[in-house]
Amino acid sequence: MVGTSQQELDQLGVNTLRGLAVDQVEAARSGHPGMPLGAAPMAYVLWTGFLRHDPADPAWPDRDRFVLSAGHGSALLYGLLHLCGYGLTLEELRRFRQWGSRTPGHPEYRLVPGAELTTGPLGQGFATGVGMAVAERFLAARFNRPGHDLVDHRVWGIVSDGDLMEGVSSEAASLAGHQGLGKLVYLYDDNHISIEGHTDLAFSEDVERRFTAYGWQVLRVGDGNDLEAIARALEAARDEESRPSLIMVRTRLGYASPKEDDPEAHGAPLGAEGVRRTKERLGLPPEREFYVPPEVYERFREVKARGGRQAAAWRERLALYEREFPDATAEWRRRMKRELPVGWEERLPHFAPGEALATRAASGKVLNALAKAVPELVGGSADLAPSNDTFLQGEGELSSREPAGRNIHFGVREHAMAAFLNGLALHGGFIPYGGTFLVFSDYLKPALRLAALMELPVRYVFTHDSIGLGEDGPTHQPVEHLAMLRAVPGLTVIRPADAAETVQAWRVALEHPGPVALVLSRQKLPVLPRREQPAEDLARGAYVLAEPAGGKPQVILMATGSEVALVLAAAELLEHDGVAARVVSMPSWELFAAQPPSYRERVLPAAVDRRLAVEAGASLGWHRWVGTAGDVLGLDRFGASAPGEELFRHFGFTPENVARRARALVEGKGGMAP
Repeated sequence: MVGTSQQELDQLGVNTLRGLAVDQVEAARSGHPGMPLGAAPMAYVLWTGFLRHDPADPAWPDRDRFVLSAGHGSALLYGLLHLCGYGLTLEELRRFRQWGSRTPGHPEYRLVPGAELTTGPLGQGFATGVGMAVAERFLAARFNRPGHDLVDHRVWGIVSDGDLMEGVSSEAASLAGHQGLGKLVYLYDDNHISIEGHTDLAFSEDVERRFTAYGWQVLRVGDGNDLEAIARALEAARDEESRPSLIMVRTRLGYASPKEDDPEAHGAPLGAEGVRRTKERLGLPPEREFYVPPEVYERFREVKARGGRQAAAWRERLALYEREFPDATAEWRRRMKRELPVGWEERLPHFAPGEALATRAASGKVLNALAKAVPELVGGSADLAPSNDTFLQGEGELSSREPAGRNIHFGVREHAMAAFLNGLALHGGFIPYGGTFLVFSDYLKPALRLAALMELPVRYVFTHDSIGLGEDGPTHQPVEHLAMLRAVPGLTVIRPADAAETVQAWRVALEHPGPVALVLSRQKLPVLPRREQPAEDLARGAYVLAEPAGGKPQVILMATGSEVALVLAAAELLEHDGVAARVVSMPSWELFAAQPPSYRERVLPAAVDRRLAVEAGASLGWHRWVGTAGDVLGLDRFGASAPGEELFRHFGFTPENVARRARALVEGKGGMAP
């Protein structure tokens, strides 16, 4: 940035971004103009001078990742994507926040070309970027060779006051500092304003000292319009190799508008007069909407050309690498394509009927067996690996000293863990998993929801799945959690009945393109007797586990998890009483609902409308499967502190009570008629 003409051109580029943002918001009659007006200079400097990206190849594996954690500033990102040539037209900018547009209110992964992730819920982008940075370091350690750097990129982002207030950012910042992620750089849009007013209403901490304590390098830029100072700070951050960097940039919300430093600028259009006055102050023609001067387009064409050269140079390095290391290249390509290794299923263990082990223990055995064949399987637990059985034996522990360790210690940070997993999945090259108790899925739900929204291949290992965990009591006994997880669109929930179903649950989890939650028991469960291997039917969500000896069933007993063995025992009692009961194992509603109607009819024939669902959790949702003539034995209250077996008896989860409820249905004395 030397010379007056270059300075003027850069300032024009910044102001063009500002003009595009206010025009988008004004056209939509909704949006957030304040952040783009204040943060445009830092975004411009980053995108034109530091970010390595190729608009002609947005999926270039060695590109830098950009995280707009302050996703409400999406109009700024859309302006950048348009100017850089990502195929986001001015017409799309005019359709900001409208039905069917590619410019939604907050950036959406897969929908917006060039958007690396979905952001908007504050703190999520911050934490997800930490996972992306670990992904880069991990793959560099795994694939780079002396003189052959296949992986060498950074994660840059813009975060806001609101991001730093969210607890997930604190969790993730602590983890990032501990891991020493030198290729993670966040620009902090430090404008001192949130929706309710000045941040000192609720946020008066010393951010610099806080992040220094986390182990970050903290840099300051006193004037958010000083392009050269921003560039110097970015250079210093780029030069730091052992610590993540936070650049505190003092900006002004709604800069150059009549609402500068006014909280109203955060989330409301400026109005026609406000837009006119803003453009006049910025030196833009007030009468021109979505105005881009030719010289600004030319400036960004240079940016695009530079990115194309960088990507082409990387492809040349890849070709050289492939000649030297063909096997490593084949593995790299396979992992980037999200293809599983040939023959991975051969590693799946077999559990014989009569064995008894908790499904969490079975999961641990499966996970360790698969780890030997699927090197991209990487993860850990929120300080519960011994309880979740998520540790990969002999695979190392992730740290700055062991950057390719496959076991990740997240600490007691469930929320950051889940966002971190999203970062691994978004980066590519990983099948990430994370474990905690089912009850603590509450702590990570926002990140899990975004994984479902983005359709990411994240695997959750939720153990201690019911009152069966026993003495820890109602604080640790999940009740409503299965219903909550099943309500998340795009999330596949699997609660296997025994070790054999757990094997098949992991098979589904590895092959499924979206997020999967495995819900596993603490207590030992018997491996159920089966004809041939019907546990493989777990992939269909539900299957007939046992038929009555007399032929046509009078009642269908359906259950998940530990309650499947319970209903099998109840079916035997019913048979002694002359009641014919079919037993259906139903580990996954989502997989079953996706089956053809003909298969669903075979498992749950309409002619047999006497149905009893048994699950030690909230009954909400089971009515879909039992119908109005059926019944649900669930748990619609919190648990209690006592041994698990005693709790099951106290709450009626016994073969005798299940049989009694089933007989009442057959005799027309039960059910849920409207």
